Amino acid sequence: MTAFSRPRTATESQVTSNVMSMTTPASVPTESQGAIRGGTVTDRLVEANERYAAAFTDPGMDAHPVLHVAVVACMDARLDLHQALGLELGDCHTIRNAGGVVTDDVIRSLTISQRALGTRSVVLIHHTGCGMEAVTEDFRHDLEMEVGQRPAWAVEAFRDVEQDVRQSMQRVRTSPFLLHRDDVRGFVFDVKTGLLREIDPE
Repeated sequence: MTAFSRPRTATESQVTSNVMSMTTPASVPTESQGAIRGGTVTDRLVEANERYAAAFTDPGMDAHPVLHVAVVACMDARLDLHQALGLELGDCHTIRNAGGVVTDDVIRSLTISQRALGTRSVVLIHHTGCGMEAVTEDFRHDLEMEVGQRPAWAVEAFRDVEQDVRQSMQRVRTSPFLLHRDDVRGFVFDVKTGLLREIDPE
């Protein structure tokens, strides 16, 4: 225990447990996986960027996505959206958050995407084995007990991934801010097979 650490309360331990339950084993570095030595993960990313920039050529694109599509997906590290969807640099807008749910901020991004940058289609992607199925709205209460302030945002946890995709589609289709609400489709990505399964909006 360092001079700056203190024992966790029961509430803090529960919050930590909830967050850790959303972490995949592949995201926990070990010595055999090449854990960072003598630097931080961010240091490694900056070094990688320097190598990238050394060979970088300006592609000459503007900010308008070539395929006029915005993809809303979960932030899960197992989802390689460009590879999974056959996308190239500049093809789409990608909006990601915990669960891939359509929140007010996602509507903000989609509105800008459509009205300022010309996208027309919206693709929503949830996935199997999502960490948001392992938490509840009690997560907000636990945070409030720990830090003394209740988060203004909802956790947006869910138990039925298909139903949550339907809810997200409905939020897009009923938003008054969006110009294009006719081409909105939702999918569940299977992290074991790599396949998309389309969800009927019913």
